[in-house]
Amino acid sequence: MNLKRTMDGKTVSLESHCQNLGRVPVGQKTLLIPEMNRTASHLIAATFRGFGVAARVLDTYQGMDLGKEYTSGKECYPCQVTLGDILHFVHKEKERLGRAFNPSHYIYFLPESDGPCRFGLYNKFQRIVLDSFPGLKRLHITSVTTKDGYSAQGMVDPEKALDLKKVAYFSFVVADLLDRLLWKIRPYEKEAGMADAFVEKAMETMEQAFERFALHKEFDRILDRLQEIVQQGKEVVDPAVPPKPLIGVVGEIFLRMHAHANQDLIRLLEKYGAEVVNASMAEWVNYVSYDGFRAAKAEFLLHLKKGRFGSMMAHLKDMLGFRVDLFYQEYRQRQAYKRVQEVMDLPDDHRISHLEDILKKDGCYSFDIATEASLSIASIIACARAGYNGMVNVYPFTCMPGTTTAAIVRPRMGELGIPFLDAPYDSAIQPGREAAVRTFMYQAEEHFKRQGRPKESSNH
Repeated sequence: MNLKRTMDGKTVSLESHCQNLGRVPVGQKTLLIPEMNRTASHLIAATFRGFGVAARVLDTYQGMDLGKEYTSGKECYPCQVTLGDILHFVHKEKERLGRAFNPSHYIYFLPESDGPCRFGLYNKFQRIVLDSFPGLKRLHITSVTTKDGYSAQGMVDPEKALDLKKVAYFSFVVADLLDRLLWKIRPYEKEAGMADAFVEKAMETMEQAFERFALHKEFDRILDRLQEIVQQGKEVVDPAVPPKPLIGVVGEIFLRMHAHANQDLIRLLEKYGAEVVNASMAEWVNYVSYDGFRAAKAEFLLHLKKGRFGSMMAHLKDMLGFRVDLFYQEYRQRQAYKRVQEVMDLPDDHRISHLEDILKKDGCYSFDIATEASLSIASIIACARAGYNGMVNVYPFTCMPGTTTAAIVRPRMGELGIPFLDAPYDSAIQPGREAAVRTFMYQAEEHFKRQGRPKESSNH
């Protein structure tokens, strides 16, 4: 039996709290999606609505006091943020509906992963917290997991599950491109605020596109809308503004994507003269499929060696499934980037196999160890070698993959002469944070003066 000791010293059984946890059918209930990346969260919600699911994005960072109150401080920072979001929603919904509020009408969408990251325990811990409130045991938590490549089976009708997974991934790709459009034009905008207003309106346009075209997988029609937006985005740029140092951002996916949690780091870098490229959302989903294939292949070879043919065939099936997923994802990603790059030079995304090759050749880390450190270390090395003017590593305070990345990468950045900034975060405002960013950007500017920018920025 799995046991957990709570803050008041009581010991509770995890099993007793997991009855309303797992992949549950959404049906006619409202799906509550926590915001990680603003654009991606709204497009995935629109995708669900396109498949007939009443999905909405939770207001974020307004419930941080609640998130802190019901955690001990030892949890990963994103756990506090997401817990605060769902508790804030419940509080406000009770105020709005009064006695008509019924927790069973909602399902909280909180994915999970396996491996050493504490993210895999968010939903279990938050289940315990919700169960401590009267009536909230009836508010279900539904989870998709890295173990099966984020399959949607069990959430929607079986005949729709695969299509939903395909379009949901595509929504991440489109969200990545909208974000890259923003980061490409905002440092060069004609008037302050033009880029933010333009991309906010563009996000609403793409939400409507996914609601309308998602169910029948009309990807070309979605891309038509996206290409028009990117073309219009060029009008925001003042061609008289000279190029700026190119800064790459990597790290823990939630924190580097969540502007409130990272205290608007990208905007702060831009304030001091940067053009920024943040690692993508799709990168993580591609990595999940790639890592699933690697793990299944290792098991297949082990059982083949030992002559366990029944187990061998099961892992062969897993291998094929993950490989097909990755092939499809990379195909859709290339399709979207190609359409957009016809009108604007937005940076490409890394292929995961390329990142593993970098680590193999460098010998500093291995995909066998897994975690986001695999992606961050390889991406930093790739971008530095490509000529980026500086790299930033964002992670929650005490995060193991983040500190591992910092320990391995810092001496290599010194060897390559590339400015490097560690950016760990919790909910506190760090003294000297802005001074550290200014110093980093001074170094990046000096590197830019000596080396210039990459001839093509399509290598992140």
